[in-house]
Parts: sequence; C-alpha cells; structure tokens
Amino acid sequence: MAELATIARPYAEALFKSARADLNGAAAWVEELAVIAGDAGLQQFAGNPKITTNQVFDLISGIAKTALPEQAKNFLRTVIENGRLNALPEIAAQFRALKNAQGGSSDAVVYSAFPVDGAALADVSAALEKRFGRKLNVKVELDADLIGGIRVVVGDEVLDTSVKARLEQMKVALTA
Repeated sequence: MAELATIARPYAEALFKSARADLNGAAAWVEELAVIAGDAGLQQFAGNPKITTNQVFDLISGIAKTALPEQAKNFLRTVIENGRLNALPEIAAQFRALKNAQGGSSDAVVYSAFPVDGAALADVSAALEKRFGRKLNVKVELDADLIGGIRVVVGDEVLDTSVKARLEQMKVALTA
C-alpha cells in the first residue's frame, strides 16, 4: 500500500492547493468520486484496453449524484488519463488528512453494537474531543461483534471500551 500512497500524494497535494477557496466543496466531490472509483466493476471496465478514457470519464460523471464542477471534471480527466483511477480512494483519504490538518481536526470512527442517536453522539463526541485534545469529525459504524460499548479509532489511536474487549482481557487474565 505504500506504493499507492506514494502515487496518490502528489494528486492530493495538488488538489489541496488548487481547492483552497472551497475545501469543503472539493472534499465532497472527491469523496463521491473515490466511492465510485472504488467499485470493482468500474475498475474492470476502466482496465479494458478497448475502452477509451472518454468513455470512462462519461461513465463516472454520469454515475455521480451531484453535478461536478469544472475543477472536478478536470481533476477526474487527469486521474483517468494518467491511469490512476485505482488511486482515487487513497487520493481522497490524503486530501481529507490535509484538510483536517489545516483545520486542526481529525477523523474519528465510533464503532458501536447498536445505533447511536443524535444526543448520545453529541455527548460521546464532546467527551472524545476532550480525551484526544482536538476537534473530531465523528462517524458511527455498526459492529454487532462488540456486544456492547464502543470502540473509537482516531488516526492510529484506538480507545476500546467494548464488552468484547473486556471479555478478551478477562480471558487473557484467566489463562495467564
């Protein structure tokens, strides 16, 4: 994966520099393009030597739910013409990291065994921001394997207060 990260870095940096006027807008369309480009069927279609870059561009821009601004179209054309469509999800991730670094925030994923309502998420978010000492962009994902509690991932830091983790700790203590 280091190779993909190396390929994606110049694209993410160039996009970040060119989109300084509207980072949030650029983040929205680059995320959408990354989701589309991550599809295995699309990758296979784009990898077909009989398919032109214009056909790939038309397909992706047709799938996009929002109308792409001219900057997005130019960026997408450049990525496709250079054969880097497979790097688009990594480009989006690096762009998001650059955007977060400028704003002094980080992405946080809260894994929960059950759906979290808005009020509880606000409380958890406030506690996590205090714990990690920075503004967090919190996203919730369901993981029934946790049994209960939550598991939080912020960058390379993990805070695991799930029932599953506690049971694992008890298992290790009992078998040691």
